[in-house]
Amino acid sequence: MIQLPDLPPSAAALSQLARWQARVDALPDYSNRVTTGQRLFKQHNTPRDRTFSEVRRKLTEMCSGAQRCGYCEDSAADEVEHIWPTSLYPELVFAWRNYLYACGQCNGPKNNQFAVFPRGARNPLEVSRKKGKGAPITPPRTGAPALIDPRHEDPLRFLILDLGGTFYFEPLAPKGTQAHARADYTLRILRLNDREYLPVARASAFGAYRARLSEYISRRDQGASWPELDLHIQGILREAHPTVWKEMQRQHQRYPELRELFRQAPEALD
Repeated sequence: MIQLPDLPPSAAALSQLARWQARVDALPDYSNRVTTGQRLFKQHNTPRDRTFSEVRRKLTEMCSGAQRCGYCEDSAADEVEHIWPTSLYPELVFAWRNYLYACGQCNGPKNNQFAVFPRGARNPLEVSRKKGKGAPITPPRTGAPALIDPRHEDPLRFLILDLGGTFYFEPLAPKGTQAHARADYTLRILRLNDREYLPVARASAFGAYRARLSEYISRRDQGASWPELDLHIQGILREAHPTVWKEMQRQHQRYPELRELFRQAPEALD
């Protein structure tokens, strides 16, 4: 998981989102804002809606590879995900900054799970609302979010990928810190290590990146033209699981084979 570029939709689309959000915000009752916001989002988030068609196009441009999920980077992204759930934060139901294109395998388990750190806390507090009829709809407790947000922060400040064998993500910060708790919570909620096919896919991506870089070096040394070399570069940038490439850059000194490849092509570190 890497930080995604911000490619906002047109001013017209943002204005329309703001108008819908204003309708929700104008309601005096929190419970009504939640239910109305969810109803309006479901009503407008359709292929026929001009605004959300543009929203989806922009979210697609922000995806890695061929429209890959912003969380797992593996499955196709086809759901407009609210990073801050609409069942808890109706004030963000039409907020562009709260949208991410995700796959069902990530969005489904995450659903409305959300946790925050109350002031001074090192451990996250789950604020998800209990399911079932009759459960009160009340505002969640305030606090900083536990879930790592790839729209607005660099997940690699909190996570590190084991390139030596498991291809599991691990918390980067030591235990007992808020940063470690955020990494642990994100990995657990999104199941980024628990789905067996994800580490396998990362290992395959590692081999693909390594082969592409070797091919680039070979073609460069044979005197290939810049347009041809640029095709190799663009191929690397469009490959699946871009976190693997970022970690190869970050950790190349740890592994002799990577160290040698990047020694031959130091420009690939940029």
